[in-house]
Amino acid sequence: MSGVAPRIHQEFWRPPSAQEGLPAPASSATKVCAGCGAEFMVGARYCYVCGAAREADLVSDHGWVRYFEFHNIQRYLGLPTPSLIAFLVGLGCVMAAISLGMIYTVKNFTDFQAVQFWRMQWLLGAVAAFVAGVLLKAAPR
Repeated sequence: MSGVAPRIHQEFWRPPSAQEGLPAPASSATKVCAGCGAEFMVGARYCYVCGAAREADLVSDHGWVRYFEFHNIQRYLGLPTPSLIAFLVGLGCVMAAISLGMIYTVKNFTDFQAVQFWRMQWLLGAVAAFVAGVLLKAAPR
């Protein structure tokens, strides 16, 4: 095994270098810093040796899924975490109130009253969640 790579001195913080007779590292497998040449850690946005920012095209992009990430929604709406959670609970209550008509079929007037009562409860829950979100939002300084 020692004859495979003779006299290769590789320190762990330096990028792999191409040696004579050895294949060069694949460009897709090793992403290196433009400033110091150190190899980026998986998912790193900054170089751990010199602190230079990683180029935007090298950072993994999840496509349209990134719009549903909690911190991106929070930044887009400009809400603090408790207000955003209350807002999402309120949206869930509104969706539950809307979907009641699709789930339950009304056969007589008593069923109609029950479905409407459930809708009112879900909508009251949504109003309570929205009011809590407004009250939890910090005043701008």
